[in-house]
Amino acid sequence: MTSRRDFIKKAALASAGVAVSVNSVNASSYRRILGANDRVRVGIIGFSDRFRSSLAPSFAEHSKELNFEFMGVSDLWNRRRDEAEKFIKGKGWSASEFVKARNNEELLARKDVDAVIISTADFQHALHCVEAVKSGRDVYVEKPFAESLADGKLALKTVESSKQIVQVGSQRRSAPNYHAANDYIRSGKFGDISMVEMTWNVNQPGRWRRPELVAQIRKEDTDWDRFLMNRPKTEWNPRHYLEYRLFYPYSSGLPGQWMSHQIDTVHWFSGLEAPRSVVANGGVYVWKDGRVNADTFSATFDYGPFDNPDKGFQVIYSARMHQAAGDVKEYYFSNGGMINLDTNKITSEGGLTAKAAEAMGMKANLLPETSLKAGDKVATDANTGSDPMTSLHMRNWMECVRSRKEPNAPARAGFNHSVANIMSTQALHTGKKVTWDPKKSDIVLS
Repeated sequence: MTSRRDFIKKAALASAGVAVSVNSVNASSYRRILGANDRVRVGIIGFSDRFRSSLAPSFAEHSKELNFEFMGVSDLWNRRRDEAEKFIKGKGWSASEFVKARNNEELLARKDVDAVIISTADFQHALHCVEAVKSGRDVYVEKPFAESLADGKLALKTVESSKQIVQVGSQRRSAPNYHAANDYIRSGKFGDISMVEMTWNVNQPGRWRRPELVAQIRKEDTDWDRFLMNRPKTEWNPRHYLEYRLFYPYSSGLPGQWMSHQIDTVHWFSGLEAPRSVVANGGVYVWKDGRVNADTFSATFDYGPFDNPDKGFQVIYSARMHQAAGDVKEYYFSNGGMINLDTNKITSEGGLTAKAAEAMGMKANLLPETSLKAGDKVATDANTGSDPMTSLHMRNWMECVRSRKEPNAPARAGFNHSVANIMSTQALHTGKKVTWDPKKSDIVLS
């Protein structure tokens, strides 16, 4: 039986030909890289649930082999700093000294930090990335890359004008099945993408809620002003601090949390950087707990070349938090069939039949049925725990820190998914059709 660790290693190696580890360097070649024997010391910016459950275990799976270790944490809440120390040292994932910094300035002022993993509130990702890159550190930053266009532009410019390695947490870009799908579409065998349908459905009333912690946190134990960064200055609100995903402008909610993963594959597979237009709708229909962000959301995107409005395709996206039927699905359609990224199957379902083709003066173009040759299945579900996909993505970043090659999900990919997220959020909030001006790199409300 193949163990989880064996699968990760085999997938990373097998992916060399499928671009998962196009940039990777195997352990035996490290000695040929300048500084390859030096241990890479990584700081934790934000000791979040996501970090504890997924990012840290994924890092630890490769840290010994690649000679990485955690050196400390930066978190505004003293409780989280203490929890990070206990957790990391208890697992044996750090040096004997574990630094507990009250803020990023304290952490980044140290000389013993080579890189950081950022897992803070959604609206803070871009600006925390800017701080770290300006300080000369390599970065793994969780998605969404940015929750405002200004923050996204600043972060992209900062990263691309630096020599730092920045990986955005869009882990589908390191999964073998997604690379196989991308290769198949780019080969031309699939035909032109004619439509994409995506869903992300759960039934989780407690998702993103932290009532016990909300009752326990005290303003004096954290730094509310630093938390707000460039958001409007308001009175202390523990729900906004701990349940930020439920409240705009600290998070867009469903678009930033879930759609950012799936819409990123549209950009990747199609080679397009932004939608031409978006319309959206939604609301809080079920979980009436004071949240602002929708528990039900849908958006329709128009994608295609900006200089050729007659060519393109539509993306229909929907997500809900109160009814799980349908789960997480990603379907790509051409006139010849479809790719199902849940089953990893390419089929002729819905493709042009001989009879229909004859009536249109065309030839039948049904796709041959096949599987994406990508090894073991990598699920597309809503589980946020440790998973092979995240482990492969973390490994890719660690290898690129060594090799100085571009990682699988660079800052540009993060900026692009942020543009789609922000456009859909503005469409939802205004009820207007939102378009993208590629020449001005700006959002336009119709």
